Parts: sequence; structure tokens; C-alpha cells
Amino acid sequence: MSAAYRRVLLKLSGEALMGKRAQGIDTQTVRKLADDMAAAVAVGAQIAVVIGGGNLVRGKGLEGAGIERVTADHMGMLATLINALALQDAIEQHDINCRVMSAIPVPQICESYIRRRAMRHLEKGRLVIFAAGTGSPFFTTDSAASLRAVEIDADILFKATKVDGVYSGDPMTDADAQRFEQIHYDEVLTRKLEVMDSTALVLCRDHRMLVRVFNVFEPGALVRAIQGEAVGTLVDSEAAHA
Repeated sequence: MSAAYRRVLLKLSGEALMGKRAQGIDTQTVRKLADDMAAAVAVGAQIAVVIGGGNLVRGKGLEGAGIERVTADHMGMLATLINALALQDAIEQHDINCRVMSAIPVPQICESYIRRRAMRHLEKGRLVIFAAGTGSPFFTTDSAASLRAVEIDADILFKATKVDGVYSGDPMTDADAQRFEQIHYDEVLTRKLEVMDSTALVLCRDHRMLVRVFNVFEPGALVRAIQGEAVGTLVDSEAAHA
């Protein structure tokens, strides 16, 4: 089955790279994620990735430890670059052309983010990893994912998590939590469901950027989502308000 979406943006948390480790990068997990992305490329989708850095550095955590917030956020941005390079290496082992583009210029390591160049890479069939968030402090990598998805004219934003969609409560602690098949942006905001931060979600809502939340560790989930299957939860403007 071919791709249902021409161009997608996948948001990966830094924690997704940890595997069962308490922190850092688990190379086996990174290779598994690269395998899934290679399979997604094979069905014909143009794929961009925004990756977090929480497995290495969390800006808010450093701020709490006494480091000035802007400095802490810059440290977090650099952590995303480390993760991007690890993922690039694993993807290129599948003989897939992959480019890392950073919002903070580091020309000795990777390209700087330029919108038109990123879109050209995608059109040429290259997988693009966006690193360093938005390049500005006080914004999460969720916000960076929403921004880049809108900028590159993606058809959908995939939010990869460790759970299989959006729930009415925390499914790990609430036995009565129910999973939504589809939910409106505003309902997510009103109910304060932990999908993305509010800045990121409002940007998606205002630009009608579809968001699908699914478990990235479920075998084949990424490919099935790209093929248009109802994997996880769809966040959009068509769902009825509760």
C-alpha cells in the first residue's frame, strides 16, 4: 500500500532514544527507529523529523538547578543536535540520504535550517532531521515541530509517544481512562490533555495542521499511520466537541 500523505513531520522525544536506559542514547533503540523510518520512506512519503533532547539535557531541569534559563535552553538545543546526529547515522546505514538541519548554525557539523533548502531535500527524497528546536529559548521542541510542519507544508504532524493515543486521563494510573479515536484541538486544550504544549497545539489548530498521536514502539505503527490507517488518535478540527 502506498503513502496516504505526501509529506509528514514526525515529532520524536529525546526519551524515545533511551530504550530501557535511565538516560542517554540506546543504540539498539535508535536502530529500531531508523528501521521504521526506512520502511516509511519505502512506501513513498517525504519524511521530516523534529527530535527532542530530554534524554540528555532538560532546560527546565537545569534552570531548577540554578542555571540561567536562556543558557539552560541553549544547552537543551545542543542536546537535540547530538540526538539528531545519532539518528542520522542509523538512517544512513539503510542507504537513505539524510540531512540534519540545525536552527543554531554549526556549519562544521551540519546544515543550518533554511526552509526552501529543507523542502528541496524532501522533494529529492532525502529524510530531513530538524535539530536545535526553534533556535530560541522558552520554546519546546513540540512548538518547533508545529512550526516546521507548517513551514514545510506537511500534510500531517505525527506525535510519537509511548502510549497508543490520547486518553481522558493517565492510562498508567487511571483504570477508567478512555482513548479517543478523534478529538478536537480545543477539547485537548480545554481538558488540558497532555498531547503537546498549548503553544504548539494552537499553532496546529490555527493552520489546520492534522496531528496524529500514536505509540512509536508499536511494530509497524509509523508505516500504517503514513498509509492512512486510524492508528492512535487524530487531533483535528472535524471532531465534535464534548
